[in-house]
Amino acid sequence: MPGGLDAFVALAERLAETSGPIARAYFRSGLTVEDKSDQTPVTAADKEAETAMRALIEGAYPTHGIIGEEYGSVRTDAEYVWVLDPIDGTRSFVAGLPMFGTLIALLRGGRPVVGVIDHPALGERWVGAAERPTLLNGKPVQTRDCASLTAATIYCTAPEMFEGAALEIFNRCRDDARVIRYGTDCYGYAMVASGFGDLVIEAGMSAYDYLPLVSVIDGAGGVITDWEGKALGPRSDGRVVASGDRRLHAEVLGRLSEAV
Repeated sequence: MPGGLDAFVALAERLAETSGPIARAYFRSGLTVEDKSDQTPVTAADKEAETAMRALIEGAYPTHGIIGEEYGSVRTDAEYVWVLDPIDGTRSFVAGLPMFGTLIALLRGGRPVVGVIDHPALGERWVGAAERPTLLNGKPVQTRDCASLTAATIYCTAPEMFEGAALEIFNRCRDDARVIRYGTDCYGYAMVASGFGDLVIEAGMSAYDYLPLVSVIDGAGGVITDWEGKALGPRSDGRVVASGDRRLHAEVLGRLSEAV
């Protein structure tokens, strides 16, 4: 891999180390919240964090592409493309809840090879890289065994993500599961990677929401796909299911296929 995976992981961590202090400085500060054209919230923290990360990427790898939530895309046809969500869970952020995170991915040929889930308010950072174990603050983590939905803990940001048949199927999964927790944003995926939960089912996600999660889940022994079981890429439809156990994943995909 030209440039070396180690160098890419190091830059991804630098991006998190740069964005984290910005997020913490604004957290619980009473900052102004604006609504974007899609009615999702954005703050100065989102914008400043992404600006700082983009500057680091441009300085280190000016030929690499960038896809960012706040400032759009450049050079997306490049072999290497960085994907940035400066504050995933802005609603949690402005509500004073520490569940928000910074998401970072590096794609090679459209496939995630590096992923970071960084939680600045909690001091926790998950780093995944191709064919390497996922690390939480430098120590390996692993998903846990959970063969069936009836034994599973499910995470989901909000049931409002689903409509129609998808909502009906999600509700049946929720009712059959052992535990359901809402409001987790990207933290739910981190908990699956660390073996504290078993499943995340979500929809309506953008590429910068889900691509950084792939390497983290994969490197911990889990599986993350779209609702058809296909690998996630920049053009996936935003319906995501992540599981710590492949047996559970297969069961849930069978249910979700009714809504595909």
